Amino acid sequence: MTNDSLIDVLLLGGKGQIGSGLRTYLPRLNSRYKITTADRKGSRDKAKDANAQKNFIDLDIYNDTKKLEEILEGRDMVVYLARKDTLSEMNEMTDKVFHSILKVCPETLVVASSSVHATGGAYFPFDKEPYRTIAKRNFEKLDNWPEPLSIFTEPCPTGDYGLEKAYVESWCQRFAAINKNAIAARWGGINEENGKKDEVAYFTVWCHQEDSARFVDSCYKTFIRGELRSGAHYYVISNNTYNVFDIESTKNEIGYDPQHDAEILYG
Repeated sequence: MTNDSLIDVLLLGGKGQIGSGLRTYLPRLNSRYKITTADRKGSRDKAKDANAQKNFIDLDIYNDTKKLEEILEGRDMVVYLARKDTLSEMNEMTDKVFHSILKVCPETLVVASSSVHATGGAYFPFDKEPYRTIAKRNFEKLDNWPEPLSIFTEPCPTGDYGLEKAYVESWCQRFAAINKNAIAARWGGINEENGKKDEVAYFTVWCHQEDSARFVDSCYKTFIRGELRSGAHYYVISNNTYNVFDIESTKNEIGYDPQHDAEILYG
C-alpha cells in the first residue's frame, strides 16, 4: 500500500451506534478511509451526520456465508460489529465471520467488538465498594481512587451479552496464536447522540463516537507499522474524569488519544 492509496474498510453491522460513528469520524481523521457497510436489509441507519459514508450492502451474515466471503475480498481492515439475539446464534455467527476471514483475507486487520461487559464480574452492577460510591457520584467519600481495571483483566462476564463478547475475545487470541492480526475492542457506552443515558455509572463507561474512531484509527496505524500486539483486548473509553478502566495502556501501546470527557454532560 502506498501512502496515498485508499484504506479499504469493511464494517460488518455498521449501521448501529458504533458503526455510524466510525463512518462519520474515521474519514475526518484520514480522508483515505473508504468504508463499506454490510448490514441486514431494512436495518435503520443511526448516523446523525449527513456526511457519514453510506456505501451499504444488504447482508444477513448468519445466513449467507457465500456473500460474506465475496465482500471480504481485498479489505485492508474488517471491523466486526454485528450481533444476533441468542448466545448460541451469536457465537455461531462469530465462528462464520472469523473462519471466512481466514479463508478469504487472512492478512487483513480485524477489529472485533467486545465490551466492558466481558469483564463485568469485576465491577458490575456497581453494588460493591468502591464502585457503589462511585456510581452515586459521592467522590468525596473515597479515600483513594481504585486502581483502573487492567487491559489484562481476563473475561469474567455475568450474563449472555458478556459471554458473547468473551467468545469474540477468544477468537482474537486464536488469530494471534497463528500470527494473524485481530484486536478486541472492549467498547464502553456509545450512543448515536453522544449524550447521557439512564444507566448506572454511565459517566464511567461513556465513550464519544469520535473517540471510538480514534481507537480504530490507532489500531490500523499500529498494524501498518508492524507493532500491533495481536490478541489484545483494549478498553475503549473516552478520557473521562471518573474512569475506572485502564486506558493508559491503550494510549501507550497504540497511541490512542481520546478527546472527550463525560463530565461535559454531568457538570
